Amino acid sequence: MRALLLGGAGFIGLHLARRLVHDGHRVTIVDDFSRGRDDRDLAGLRDRPNVEIISGDLTHPATWAALPRGFDQTYLLAAVVGVRNVESDPARVVRVNSLAALHLLDWIDADTRLFFASTSEVYAGGVDLGIVPVPTAEDVPVVVADPRAPRFSYAISKLLGEAAVVHTARAKGFPAVVGRFHNVYGPRMGADHVIPELSLRALRGEDPFRVYGADQHRAFCHVDDAVEAMVRLMAVPPTGETEIVHIGNDAEETNIGDLAKLVLRTAGVDPRLDPAPAPAGAVARRCPDLSRLRALTGYEPAVTLEEGVRRTFDWYREFWPR
Repeated sequence: MRALLLGGAGFIGLHLARRLVHDGHRVTIVDDFSRGRDDRDLAGLRDRPNVEIISGDLTHPATWAALPRGFDQTYLLAAVVGVRNVESDPARVVRVNSLAALHLLDWIDADTRLFFASTSEVYAGGVDLGIVPVPTAEDVPVVVADPRAPRFSYAISKLLGEAAVVHTARAKGFPAVVGRFHNVYGPRMGADHVIPELSLRALRGEDPFRVYGADQHRAFCHVDDAVEAMVRLMAVPPTGETEIVHIGNDAEETNIGDLAKLVLRTAGVDPRLDPAPAPAGAVARRCPDLSRLRALTGYEPAVTLEEGVRRTFDWYREFWPR
């Protein structure tokens, strides 16, 4: 099987690439390396005979014109993500995420199956408004509570992508899956997400230890489980309609205060905790209903939060500069 990973040098992309290569598939990675890292982890794939790495900007038509064809599966994982990016340059978030998706849909043909990486943020506005239940299924209303809020730029870009994929797949006749990721974490995800950020501050010996939004609740999903869900979804026989499926871990829901304590125990430190308000616009609670994912694939999350935090912390302790 030949797989094209757009954004394949990024966080989820690299873990997926490793899995597909391990399973014996041929993998082509395309990345502009604005967020994806050309590091030791990518170097571990670069010399494999079944891996090709292409540097290219997916917002430029020339990149698409130069790409090979003949892929069995295509994964669009490239996106501008992260609260800091969303708040500092929301126009870039909308532009890059939308153009990458729209150029892909112009380029793609009916001979490949598409996975489009979406997000739980598409319905976060409904949770805030109290019209969406938690745990949350795929059939809830998707709501942008305030398009003027910078934080919603990411949700808006992914909503556009979802709609574009669903309707273009029907028009062109290719099978597609939209996977809405829910708080996926793990090694090599950068420093702008809660578990790496907590881990790095613990490693630096911060005391008192600031905990933002300690009373907010999340259900975190280790990247190995997310990759397993993706692989299983792409192996399900197509039905003729695009499947929109939540990907996450509903087995363990925690609040951020308890997560911080878990990270600190893993680090072997015991600073004084200093609770602080959550970032503006952060949803109070997030947990997916995984009934559809289970029915389609038989998926069950395998990595506990304690084990996943330990693996993530160990990676940042060894490889991330402090």
